[in-house]
Amino acid sequence: MIAWIRNLSWTYVILACLTLGLAPFIPPHIFEKLGMLFDGQLARPIDIFDLFFHGAPWLLLLWKAGDTLVARAKKS
Repeated sequence: MIAWIRNLSWTYVILACLTLGLAPFIPPHIFEKLGMLFDGQLARPIDIFDLFFHGAPWLLLLWKAGDTLVARAKKS
């Protein structure tokens, strides 16, 4: 795995998810973009970029969580 993800603080990752990942908050923008993706309406480049922009913190959170679980399993 990439070493900088292991060194990244959980606080920063969670803060990024709660701010950038959910903004604007009512309704959370990421849910709107995911709905567009599943409905097949995500076609404009700005919408695709927006999905990536708001989804990146969540992908980072999943990657860091998976890496942490794998590292703990190897220790046991």
